[in-house]
Amino acid sequence: MGPVGADPVSGQVTGPLAAPNPFLGPVGTATMHGDAGSSDVTPLAGPAPGAPVTVYPLGAACPTLLEGSDGLVVALCTAIAGQAPTVFLLDPAAPGPLAGALTSLALTKGSLLGGVYAYLDNADRLVLVDGDRRLLRVAHERAADGGWQLSATEQADLSGAIPEGDNVTGLVPDWSGNVWFATGHGLVGLVNAAGRIETVALPSGEQIANSISAASNGAVAVASTHALYELAAKDGAPVVRWRAAYERGSARKPGQLSWGTGSTPTYFGPGTGEEYLALVDNADDQVRLLILASGSGERVCSVPVLTEGGPGSENSPIGIGNSVFVASTYGYPYPAVPDGAGPAVPATAPLRGGLTRVDLTPTGCAQVWDSPVRSAAVPKLSLADGGVHTLRRVGPETATPLDGYEYVVIDAATGAVRAATPLPGTVAQDPLQMAALTTHGGALLQGTVTGVVRVG
Repeated sequence: MGPVGADPVSGQVTGPLAAPNPFLGPVGTATMHGDAGSSDVTPLAGPAPGAPVTVYPLGAACPTLLEGSDGLVVALCTAIAGQAPTVFLLDPAAPGPLAGALTSLALTKGSLLGGVYAYLDNADRLVLVDGDRRLLRVAHERAADGGWQLSATEQADLSGAIPEGDNVTGLVPDWSGNVWFATGHGLVGLVNAAGRIETVALPSGEQIANSISAASNGAVAVASTHALYELAAKDGAPVVRWRAAYERGSARKPGQLSWGTGSTPTYFGPGTGEEYLALVDNADDQVRLLILASGSGERVCSVPVLTEGGPGSENSPIGIGNSVFVASTYGYPYPAVPDGAGPAVPATAPLRGGLTRVDLTPTGCAQVWDSPVRSAAVPKLSLADGGVHTLRRVGPETATPLDGYEYVVIDAATGAVRAATPLPGTVAQDPLQMAALTTHGGALLQGTVTGVVRVG
């Protein structure tokens, strides 16, 4: 019998996306991970094989690329000079290496992970928290001279709720319009439409180093460096529904940014698209994919992943139907890690790669395939073309500044690489495990340490 939720003959991945969040922009392009549930799945098709490649040198690392209903791309980047977060407005249809940058707006600097996660609301405004701990909505509009301009409006001042030295690492709207946020030091809160702020603190010593996810039933999932939580709003304040500890290992691993899971928790499922939550633990020898039931926290299954590659992941899993995909980042040479992350053990490791598909079955879950691909970005699954799209690092197992990169499409059914497109440059175009954006025009935009690479 074939895996539940997959075609028993072809192995094709099937399943629904969760209901669209009415306070987000277009499905697949409004958050770094595609939607409120962080599925890392898009309904859009990626570029055709042999598509042209364009480099946008913005002088900034660009982890967040989002496309609104108007077809313009809003990029949240960190400038190389001064390390200030900077919002760029891009036109993905514009030709040439610089023509796509319409305008930019610098914001107040925070921590390394502060200001990385943001989303587009239903008015195509970028929602984020800056280094001054202000919840901002950044809009773009035509100026009197016909050009474009960006403007930031403060929705709430969070400085009274978030202590000095702490920064927001993730935020997401729920289906009631509350903006949920989580901080590096383990504070989870929400801001309602009137600007009221309520928070709850996780146990002392637990940090939050990844973004957060939301489901249509009001649940919000947060992964700390010790446990997975599901919360909800009660009487206008966040409350913890359940806590599920996981194996965090004895130390941070090379290729990870915190001592604990590297996963933004992923909602997925074969019925509503959000029955389950997935994350990867940080066990010392071999990491495991954990699948838990939303609503109860009951563990549905646990299975070793990345058995042929590096035993660690800093990326959010892909989740759709009954299929989950996990990419290894073990050994990835990050140039910096957040304060308080602790030393890596071992200090460095070979970058062997690995991408594993796991399917839920009637008796638990089982590995379907394990690919050796050395993913250098957050992989995304396209429902339109059945491919897992990512960038592959090209070079020896011991990563060097001379390594190159390829845009690759991996067949979700078999794990085979369908197509590979060489990209220009070496370390200056390192995608640094950042997430790509598939646009409505069929292009793929990938953030790098110096700007954006466009395929298509």
